Amino acid sequence: MFGSLLQRVGVAARGALLLLSYLVMLAAGTLGWTAVFAVSGAAAALGEFALARWSKPSEVLLEKVGLGLGYRQLARDLSAVLLVAATVDLTAAQLTLVLLLPAVVWVISVFAGALNTMIDRRNPVSALVRNIDLGPMRSAPSPPQWAAGVAGERLAMVNVLLVPAALLSAAWGDAAPMLAGGAAAALSAAVAGGIVALTWLRGRGTGQSPLLPAVQRWLDTHRPEVAVYFAGPAKDVYQANMWLAPTEALQRRAVVLMRSREAFAELADTRLPVICVPAGVDFMNLELGSVRATLYAANVGANIHMLREPGMKHVFVGHGDSDKQASVNPYSKVYDEVWVAGLAGRERYARAGVGVLDADIVEIGRPQLAGVHTFGAESVDRPFTVLYAPTWEGWLDDDPYHTSLVLMGERIVKGLLAARPAVRLIYKPHPLTGTRAKEARAVHERVVAAIRAAGGDPDATSLDGTAHLVVTGRTPALFDCFNQTDLLVSDISSVVSDFVQSQRPYVVANPSGLPEDEFRRNFPTSRGAYLLSKDCGELEKIVALTRAGDDPMTEARRELKIYLLGPDEPNPMERFRQEIGRLCG
Repeated sequence: MFGSLLQRVGVAARGALLLLSYLVMLAAGTLGWTAVFAVSGAAAALGEFALARWSKPSEVLLEKVGLGLGYRQLARDLSAVLLVAATVDLTAAQLTLVLLLPAVVWVISVFAGALNTMIDRRNPVSALVRNIDLGPMRSAPSPPQWAAGVAGERLAMVNVLLVPAALLSAAWGDAAPMLAGGAAAALSAAVAGGIVALTWLRGRGTGQSPLLPAVQRWLDTHRPEVAVYFAGPAKDVYQANMWLAPTEALQRRAVVLMRSREAFAELADTRLPVICVPAGVDFMNLELGSVRATLYAANVGANIHMLREPGMKHVFVGHGDSDKQASVNPYSKVYDEVWVAGLAGRERYARAGVGVLDADIVEIGRPQLAGVHTFGAESVDRPFTVLYAPTWEGWLDDDPYHTSLVLMGERIVKGLLAARPAVRLIYKPHPLTGTRAKEARAVHERVVAAIRAAGGDPDATSLDGTAHLVVTGRTPALFDCFNQTDLLVSDISSVVSDFVQSQRPYVVANPSGLPEDEFRRNFPTSRGAYLLSKDCGELEKIVALTRAGDDPMTEARRELKIYLLGPDEPNPMERFRQEIGRLCG
């Protein structure tokens, strides 16, 4: 409850309230106001806990303005010392100890933090691996995790003992509680700092970290031919995930190369060996001479660290064909080849005129779609199911029509929830929904609330059952949702192109209100779709029509599938395998 109340207060306001509690502590300590000190001290402690638990942005803001945790802790310690000085008749020796003991904690904290940094540099996490045995490696000793975690300014948190100790000293008029609290804090800091210092001494003379040399030995021994390269952040790792299974199926020596620790942690399960080298210098020092073909799932700046390798072919495979402008990024011309699903992708680049030569474009289909079933391939012993899978708001906040979610999402969802006879709704938003526009995040939350109120599962991890579902995690995967879907409602995105593989009916939102002919001409993926205007007035009729099996768009979808995804023979996986073989040959 406290967390939800806290969220209603702005980020800056939460930080300001915490700072106010420290200012009151300082004033109360200076003036000897014991009761006010007690209340403000409790408020400061509670505020620190609340920010750490529920408001990380407030902590970040305080750091940015130079009022980080260290300065706040110094204010707390100073206020405790001031309270004792104002309320207790101290001897010269007692005053010296009251000042010295908190200072000792800070000195230990500073040196422990510096030594821990030096220890970390002896054992740099220069690479992370998965499905790779690097053999035994001798590393420099490291302190226990708890000691390493508190080394630095966090260690000074033991001085929080000074607050209750100062209150007792003020209440009794005796310095003994303050001295005891200060001694206990200094002893605790000395134990943690001593462990860090001894660990540093034990590791003196340790040489370079053996991790990167071990990775290089593995590369030299296994000599991968194909690399899937991904340098994007964790939130975009779905782009790499979609190429894991096809690369596994190549039956060639392959490796996944990554640059982000966070993305490495979020990468889907795979049997492929995975290497993550975050630092650009470290990555460029790797010898990758055995790699003949590198596949890029996204256009990001750090691709340059791989593109500089001259002995291989660099291929942009992207993360789904769509009619969105991002599918024809001018960056694409830096690659040796651009692989698209079908003729639609080739013509899209020709229309865009971004410098990608037609001779460098290769149509391979979509090997990821092998598991997407067409009609008759699965049991239909389930309710009529509608999948609403809107795209995200895009990189440009000023494009109100990029996603249907903001302008139409609530009407679509409420219309489907109210449909009679009832339908089952699966809502699967784009992974980046709400990351650029607050309006998209707010609508998403209202959509989830409406599905929850209708008895749905707001955090589904399985497609079993008959309840409405909200699917936002890695599983169930989008293609698994396809196989449970009788009707798709989506936007101009690669979701539509991939869904055409199923040959099931689909709806494309037209929030801009473009005339039908113009819309289908501008966005070829909509040629086999039912169009949905901003008021969603057609939705009820479309659901009834497709539920009854009276589907006049069937032939249009059949023709569109070949245009978007290429012919069925040879199958996309075989085409993918052939093209990789050509590059590796």
